Parts: sequence; C-alpha cells; structure tokens
Amino acid sequence: MNPETSPANPAVTEETATPARTRSNSFFRPKRAPLPRDDARRQGDISQLAFLTMGGRDPAIAFLNSENAELGGRPLALATASDTGYEQVATAIRAWARDPGFE
Repeated sequence: MNPETSPANPAVTEETATPARTRSNSFFRPKRAPLPRDDARRQGDISQLAFLTMGGRDPAIAFLNSENAELGGRPLALATASDTGYEQVATAIRAWARDPGFE
C-alpha cells in the first residue's frame, strides 16, 4: 500500500507527527550519589564482621537493619556514618557473640 495515494493515511509531516513518548523510568531507583570511600569501607567492614561473628547472613542482616535502642538507631547507618559509630556497633556485635544464648 502506498502511503502517498492511500486516502486512509494522510501524509505525515513534522507538524502533524505525534511527539515521541518519553520514558518515565518510574520502576528504576532514583540516582543517588555514591557513598564516600571511608563510609563504604566502614559499611563493608561492619557487614563482614556481623556475618562472620553472628553465624550467617540472616542474623547479621536482621541485626544491622533493625532499630536498636541501645545504640540509638540502625546499626548499619551508625557504623557507616563515623569511626565512633563503627566502634560502638562492632562492640555490640562482639558482645552479642559472647552472649550465652549465642549458637
């Protein structure tokens, strides 16, 4: 079918063309600035300490991501934010390992 002679398809020009749809990307995460190098190092170190000390992934993630009243917040966020916070969380992880209920 020839679009120039077909009455059902009038010629499309730039003025009559529908604009291209832009992607909303609503299902992708918004872009964030990467963590500074020291923060990323502390985050990795505290995660590794928790995984090795607490006996695996699930207990470590549960501890690091839950609010902890004794520490004053989420242990992962506290340990990532400063060297002092890292030491507080590391001490709490080591104390958890010395607890008699530790398996």
